[in-house]
Amino acid sequence: MQKIMNSIKARAIELLSDGTVKRVIGWEKGEGKYDWSPALFETAEEMDSFVYGEYAGSNLSKYCLKFDRQEGKTLVILKPCDTLSFNQLLKEHRLNREKFYIIGAGCKGMKNEMGALLKCNACKGKDFEVYDEIIDDEESRKPQNTFDRMIGVSELEKMTAEERYEFWRGELSRCIRCNACRNVCPACTCVKCVFDNPASGVQSKAPVTDFEENMFHIIRAFHVAGRCTDCGECSRVCPQNIPLHLLNRKFIKDMNELYGEYQAGEGEEERTPLTSYTKEDAEPGIVHERGNA
Repeated sequence: MQKIMNSIKARAIELLSDGTVKRVIGWEKGEGKYDWSPALFETAEEMDSFVYGEYAGSNLSKYCLKFDRQEGKTLVILKPCDTLSFNQLLKEHRLNREKFYIIGAGCKGMKNEMGALLKCNACKGKDFEVYDEIIDDEESRKPQNTFDRMIGVSELEKMTAEERYEFWRGELSRCIRCNACRNVCPACTCVKCVFDNPASGVQSKAPVTDFEENMFHIIRAFHVAGRCTDCGECSRVCPQNIPLHLLNRKFIKDMNELYGEYQAGEGEEERTPLTSYTKEDAEPGIVHERGNA
């Protein structure tokens, strides 16, 4: 993707130089081979360290919240799946579209030290939901080989309630409450998070009890239900390698089966399955029965 990177860099420098944008949100290399981190560039000279390629896995949509009310436009580079998150934020009126210049970057799949990212193994396609211009090539437009993203969820559903409890108890017991999953999640946009409220009785860091560590992740999953685009950032940044995406995918799977297929971030419709009501909705008893399965 060297050609795409060079084209994006040249275009970003041009937009910075003529004053169209005040800043650029992109990536730069860290200390390690796989350490490509989100970065802010405010001058053409700073763009020398800009990179884009197979290790630019970060979804930059969440970082846009910081610049939504700042002077001037912000240029942000988004991959096809990232635009789902950005568009969802637009639909929730959390971002002002006029404050951003979006370059859609062609993507051939992202990696880390373990191989292809989870979201790339279940690629949602090469279409951009929102953009000002697209910089890609023929290779990056080719469909990727993917697998059913719900396989992991189906395996969990085969377990008994006791087995699932033990599975999640074991996974969530490793949580150190670093809040990385919440902080990176494009759907977690509350100005004041409930878990940052001292009056809630919840510790801000390492949990004191099993109840607390379970509550944090379950409540967070409920809060993003119907709005999660399944970008996989929560699992990608978790230092304990907890498969948090499985919680979100379980919610997505249930909503799709109960209320019809829905992809958060697609199109212009603002209402989600949990914020709209129709005569075709599943009866409450059916929902309750599934919850007790």
